[in-house]
Amino acid sequence: MLHTLSFGLIPVGAPWLPVAFALIMAFIILMYVLLDGFDLGIGVLFALERDPANRDVMVNSIAPVWDGNETWLVLGGSTLYGAFPEAYSVILPAVYPLVILMLMGLIFRGTAFEFRFRAPSEKLRRLWDWGFLAGSVVASFCQGAILGGIMQGTAISNSAYAGGALNWISPFSMFCGVAVVIGYALLGATWIIWRASGPLQLAMRGYAKGLGVAMLGLFAVVGLWSPFLNPDFYHRWFVYPGIYATAVAPLCVLVLAYFFFTHLQRKDVARADKIPFFCALGWFVVSFGGLGYSIFPQIVPPGLNIWQAAAPLPSEQFLFPGVVILLPIILGYNMFAYYVFRGKIEHGAHYH
Repeated sequence: MLHTLSFGLIPVGAPWLPVAFALIMAFIILMYVLLDGFDLGIGVLFALERDPANRDVMVNSIAPVWDGNETWLVLGGSTLYGAFPEAYSVILPAVYPLVILMLMGLIFRGTAFEFRFRAPSEKLRRLWDWGFLAGSVVASFCQGAILGGIMQGTAISNSAYAGGALNWISPFSMFCGVAVVIGYALLGATWIIWRASGPLQLAMRGYAKGLGVAMLGLFAVVGLWSPFLNPDFYHRWFVYPGIYATAVAPLCVLVLAYFFFTHLQRKDVARADKIPFFCALGWFVVSFGGLGYSIFPQIVPPGLNIWQAAAPLPSEQFLFPGVVILLPIILGYNMFAYYVFRGKIEHGAHYH
């Protein structure tokens, strides 16, 4: 009988490179969600903020970093293709319509971002603002629906996708799409609380309060719904000894909620402006950790694990040094950009 480690997750003697690449993939996806999430959220919040001057401040707060944030999406796609080609060949056909819509949303959003600053009239600028809003909502929704579609299970036959083009459509995937839109809007609101001041910051505090309550409700629904999508998920979450690990997630969510709502009320201490943002990021980290705990070592539930989906060993050995070298470079670039463009964004600042 094959002995296992880590609550039966990793077989003894299993190749370690697929595990390493799975952790790298998880890190890349998490970085994309955390960094591009809040600037997609800025676009979503255009639905609530109608003042053109405030919209300019919101966009200027992400102008130096938004395109760098999307580097993680490109890196994630290329790493999935190189390290787990079978997973890539299954996931893409399963959610092609969503991937195409997401890319169209990101492209249209990027175009609107640049052209709104160069619009010759206020009417045209409003048109580009609507484009920025629509692209952000579509991209955010598609990312959540892709996650939901994969979580609910993918039909595989002879190492290929065996379902239809619209099999991803379900109440759970639609719910996940809406949840990600709301979650990104929360990240965007808390980012503006940190980076803006005055009436705009005050308005974002109000939005963040409602969005924070909504996120807690979404956590509860997803936490109760997702274990029933797959017997393995249910066993992992609610059967001893996994139930002890399960308890960590709601405890972390509640602790973060305490600090989130406490500091959302504080306006007298400068550092309190950034705490809600980091608490919101913490909620996403907890959610992502719960997702990984649910599906690992599967990469495409319910039947494809990381060893089955992995590239041949020589290919992984060739890729691994490059990825290990590239990750710190991208991280260093991101950290440098955020450091250089730190501080509050004031009305009247311009993006060129």
